[in-house]
Amino acid sequence: MADVVLIVDDDESVRNMLYKVIRSAGMEALTVSSGEEALEAVGKRPFDLMLLDVNLRGMDGFRVIEALRGRGIRLPVIIVSGRKEDYDTLYGLDIGADDYVTKPFNPVVLAAKAKALIRRSRGALSGSEPVITAGPFQYDTSTLRFYKNGREIILSSKENAMMKLFLDNVNRIFPKDMLYELIWGQTIIDENAIMVYINRLRQKIEEDPARPKYIQTVRGLGYRFVV
Repeated sequence: MADVVLIVDDDESVRNMLYKVIRSAGMEALTVSSGEEALEAVGKRPFDLMLLDVNLRGMDGFRVIEALRGRGIRLPVIIVSGRKEDYDTLYGLDIGADDYVTKPFNPVVLAAKAKALIRRSRGALSGSEPVITAGPFQYDTSTLRFYKNGREIILSSKENAMMKLFLDNVNRIFPKDMLYELIWGQTIIDENAIMVYINRLRQKIEEDPARPKYIQTVRGLGYRFVV
């Protein structure tokens, strides 16, 4: 059964973005726009994680966390907020949030954090995060380091995010607009940027970048990672 994430944000565009991020990572999602709706939803069914904005109309995100913890509900919570002051981060963690991510965020990194937190909350880890393996490739989700046949390949932050997305979705075709939205967090597509990063990854992981074996172009559709 897929993990289920409750998304709480009063900005519809952010809710939609987070929904796509969670669904692209293979999880289910329910979205609400207020703290009151969030508490009502948690009372009706179980969730594996909450992504929570702080600046909500009515009950703000901090009060939502206090209400959850006051009821003894240990639901993992990642605050996703535009408030970047150290005080807000420390306060959120102090009252019971598990992580604090500031906007704008890297969608793939956020999805990785969400999955890792769900695993930790279930006690499924014993000291270290699991390593994702696909063909000759390995990705350490605790250190965000990438390997091919045991040899580390150094990636930039966006290369790292793109590679993690591919490894989580082997054989899945990603249209260019979806790829750009998930990696860059924007809906206005820069196709040249996508091609640049695809070519950089091919230079690093392919035996023959001119005839890519792993990162394939699906004509008219987008790209697919195959092992």
